[in-house]
Amino acid sequence: MATTRIPALRNLLGRRQPFRLPNPQRRWAQVHDVRFVATTQASRNVTEKYREKLDRKAREEGLRDIGELKEAYKDRIQELRKKDSVSVPGLDALLADEAAPTPQAQARPSDGLSQPPPPPPRPQSAGPGKTTSTIKPLSEILDLPKARALPEKELSAIWRLRHASSPNSLCAVIPASTYTSLEATARQHPSFVLPVPRGEGVGAEIHYLQWVFDRESQTATVLFTQLAEYKARGEWAQPHTSVTHYWDGGLAEKPGVVLMAGSVVEGRGASVQDARWLVMLLQRFYGGEGTGGGDAGKRKLLEEFGRGDGGFSVERLLEESEKLG
Repeated sequence: MATTRIPALRNLLGRRQPFRLPNPQRRWAQVHDVRFVATTQASRNVTEKYREKLDRKAREEGLRDIGELKEAYKDRIQELRKKDSVSVPGLDALLADEAAPTPQAQARPSDGLSQPPPPPPRPQSAGPGKTTSTIKPLSEILDLPKARALPEKELSAIWRLRHASSPNSLCAVIPASTYTSLEATARQHPSFVLPVPRGEGVGAEIHYLQWVFDRESQTATVLFTQLAEYKARGEWAQPHTSVTHYWDGGLAEKPGVVLMAGSVVEGRGASVQDARWLVMLLQRFYGGEGTGGGDAGKRKLLEEFGRGDGGFSVERLLEESEKLG
């Protein structure tokens, strides 16, 4: 997954103290100190792995230790990081150890934080008659002419039966009007964060989501990744869950639905139950905002996160998410 930097994520991870809600504690009164989990382990492992080579390089440069070597190459390191990354307003503030940027600072064109996230890279042409999309279109999954002739109840049953054999699968049949609202919001806010509760006195775990639209297969895929995983591995972070929405004009017209299917990868820190919770939250945050309706509190959080607004807070995110329970 491409490296992204969002002004509202860096602020959440970068603060010196973990986020805690005021007493008395509510059900999700604490958030895991993701910054600690994400930064110390990976950084220490990399340094230890190459300590001998770094020590030798420092001596060759006439420097005392690795600390001086890092300082000497600080500008070069930053230059390479900027070259290999893209900016997404919101995530930078959660991922860096610095104060949240003010709205005035973000308005400056030179800060590199006010630009919207770039679209996914376009696949290279594969030549006539060849497909370049890595996502299988719905026409290769279902017999669409027959599917379009089915009533909604029968189509829903077939779609769910198709995915019933895998315990890690997710599927849904979404009203076309609901999906239209989801997509409209997602195109305005293609990335966000959502919490997963871990029980009273334990806290909540933050997960980062990204929407990816593929014109060729007419799909919209949402990738969910633990924020701690993203912090630790950057562009090499592995999503634990992906859900794909398959758009077909015929199905959207009659019986008026959009099909969704996804899967959870074992061993990446999320269960199927966690994934279902995240998908439900996704629908609540994205469902009504795209058409101008929905909950004003959720809409404000989406907008603040997208702008990298310093006003975005995990506490309000938890409060809005808690309403689903």
